[in-house]
Amino acid sequence: MSKKINGTEYTTFDDLWNDPKLLTDIERDGIQLKIDFVGKLIEAREKKGISQRQLAEMCGLKQPAIARLEKMQATPQIDTLFRILKPLGYTLEIVPDVSAPSATGHAAM
Repeated sequence: MSKKINGTEYTTFDDLWNDPKLLTDIERDGIQLKIDFVGKLIEAREKKGISQRQLAEMCGLKQPAIARLEKMQATPQIDTLFRILKPLGYTLEIVPDVSAPSATGHAAM
């Protein structure tokens, strides 16, 4: 089955996902980051054997806030991320992107 969007016919999700007319690299990277983060969050919560409600209680939020985050219907503030990650045994860290070009235009090493 194919789908026509803005005059372009797409037959697979990859066709759509990789069309630079629909998503820039920055937009695609942002979406992928959210997908990866939510997946890791759910995995960590389930590994600890706790429910959304229990996690919410542990970090001072309400269960629907955790559910919205896990369904990618909300983008939390950084301080909220720390509150959610702490009881799961995680933190945030900024690390170099070795695949990104440096300011000189060359790949970082």
